[in-house]
Amino acid sequence: MKQTYLQTGYGFPAMLLLAFLLASCSHKNDYDASGNFEADEVIVSAQQNGELLSFPIQEGDRLKAGEAVGQIDVTLSRLGKEQVEASITALRQKTSNAAPQTELVRRQLAVQQARLEQQQRERSRTANLVKADAATQKQLDDIDAAIEQLQKEMNATRQQIRLGESNTATQNRGILSERSPLEVTARQYQEQIDRGQIINPISGVVLTKYALRGEVTAIGKPLYKIADTDTLSLKAYVTGDALTQIKTGQPVTVRIDQGKKAYKNYSGIITWISSKSEFTPKTIQTKSERANLVYAIKVRVKNDGYLKIGMYGEVLWHHPE
Repeated sequence: MKQTYLQTGYGFPAMLLLAFLLASCSHKNDYDASGNFEADEVIVSAQQNGELLSFPIQEGDRLKAGEAVGQIDVTLSRLGKEQVEASITALRQKTSNAAPQTELVRRQLAVQQARLEQQQRERSRTANLVKADAATQKQLDDIDAAIEQLQKEMNATRQQIRLGESNTATQNRGILSERSPLEVTARQYQEQIDRGQIINPISGVVLTKYALRGEVTAIGKPLYKIADTDTLSLKAYVTGDALTQIKTGQPVTVRIDQGKKAYKNYSGIITWISSKSEFTPKTIQTKSERANLVYAIKVRVKNDGYLKIGMYGEVLWHHPE
């Protein structure tokens, strides 16, 4: 018996074309969830007002954390700090040093101490002479009076030393009390100077550059956007009935298109599952397109260089044969 086929406009049998379309649809839905790759993006902003003296980074540059990537003009802050430091130096010159004057008085006290020791030796000798009737009692009394007078003079000298040191310290405290707020102001200027240097906060790749050398920037104005692209997260959406099949820490397979009929597979780990449902985003297809409410999940994937932010990807935890 002769078998006939319904021909299409291109000459292909209609049954074969229908089988091809059905196979394509079946192949398209053999994933469990789909979404787009994303990364934690950091927008680095200026921390100082002024002209961008240098800003050599370019989009696509890979930067390290703590790396200096630019300089904002901080001339005014530097001049302000120099002025404050000059005021602090002037205050130091106003302070007094009690050491030279105190040294003179201490030498006077040493002389008095020597005279006292000599008088005490003389008293001992005279006391022996009085016992031997070789000296009078009046001579001994005169020596005792001289010793008492020397002790009073020495006490007065010691008090003079303490008073001089106390007066100098009080005077210096009054002068140095003006120094403390000046030092705080100097530290504030130094902080402004430090913030003029643009320091990259994280290791990653520059995604977008917002400013150019020579522009005048301001505090809070974005300079560039950076993200760590060594590891990306695929944010996908699943229906409620799939929640019982997944958990955080679970290894899954992530794949991206590689040509028209091939996929490139990656190993991934589910790091987050939303606790709240949301309406299906218009740009996301779920395994059951009739589902209105879905749950977001994130799958961490090590990037080999081919994954890009915003790229479409699919997640599988049921591996089809």
